[in-house]
Amino acid sequence: MESCELTILMPCLNESETLAICIQKARKFLETQQVHGEILIADNGSVDGSREIAHALGARVISVAKRGYGAALKSGIQESNGRYIIMGDADDSYDFLNLMPFLIKLRDGYDLVMGNRFKGGIIDGAMPFLNRYIGNPVLSFLGRMFFRSDIGDFHCGLRGFRRDSFLQLDLQGDGMEFASEMVVKATLKKLNITEVPTQLYPDGRSRRPHLRPWRDGWRHLRLLLLFSPRWLFFYPGLFLLFSGILLMSLLIRGPLLVGHVNLDIHTMLFGGLFMIVGLQAVCFAFFAKRIAAFHMKTSFTPDYFPRILKRIRLEHGLAAGLCLLLPGAAGSCYSFIYWQQHSFGPLVPAYTMRILIPSITVLILGMQLMFASFFMSLLDMHFGKQEAA
Repeated sequence: MESCELTILMPCLNESETLAICIQKARKFLETQQVHGEILIADNGSVDGSREIAHALGARVISVAKRGYGAALKSGIQESNGRYIIMGDADDSYDFLNLMPFLIKLRDGYDLVMGNRFKGGIIDGAMPFLNRYIGNPVLSFLGRMFFRSDIGDFHCGLRGFRRDSFLQLDLQGDGMEFASEMVVKATLKKLNITEVPTQLYPDGRSRRPHLRPWRDGWRHLRLLLLFSPRWLFFYPGLFLLFSGILLMSLLIRGPLLVGHVNLDIHTMLFGGLFMIVGLQAVCFAFFAKRIAAFHMKTSFTPDYFPRILKRIRLEHGLAAGLCLLLPGAAGSCYSFIYWQQHSFGPLVPAYTMRILIPSITVLILGMQLMFASFFMSLLDMHFGKQEAA
């Protein structure tokens, strides 16, 4: 088929109850608005006659062997002929007669046009209570916070996009998380994104929806975290690191009474743990930034990260690690010598541990910094050669 302006794409898995009305509405939209387009059904293994219904109504059908919402849509997009694509579920929960707001925005030059169900209206019974008031709002809020996005509804199933812009994103998700991945990567790539109000209706199926709220909610959250190392690693790491430093500073001179609780060397151990885990998490954030810069040709970390990385060399990290390693080793040796000389004193264990815990902590931090510096240097060598080639 020759190229056209618009492909209306519907993923389909046993949607015989509602597929016909969706195709009819999409066909009427194309005819009424005089849009040169096609209706494409990405069938994911239907056994209820959905394929035959689609063929009978003049839609183009492709078979997608790999199961999953994202897998069906990716194959459909690859096989589409339209310059623009509007995708929507085949369960009659979206109005395919009202696609013009999406197409107008696409014609205006936007790369991705998201539907917003919270602005357009959610008909009673169209969305479960937990999804409507907790799941979708919370995940959309996290998406806006993590990626500085203005999108109010990350998971709306009705959305339009330019085909060529989509192909730049290299989306990997095969399940429901595909919806979040599209918005996240489009935001990171700084594509031109907007949204339009759209209404959500109760779906017309008698069976249970494909969506599994807890499983799919976790997959969306997991994806948001994996694409935001500053929230997954950097900020939690800094919090743990400075919390550990604070605990160490308060307890290094002696016990601290907080109300009726006496904080002592056991609390110092937790301070050391926080510092070690915190520094490791911060290092992971820098590793993730370097990998993302190569594989995605973009950054999902703050803009100041690249400036920091350009100024830090292997030798700087080794020097910083050595500056921690030496006092840590000296403190550990001092604790051992003091313990040998005063091994029978009743207060010796507490005193030596008060010196030994911070000493071992900074010793480990120094080794972490040195190993992390070598690993970052290896990443630079590996990716630098490939970038030069």
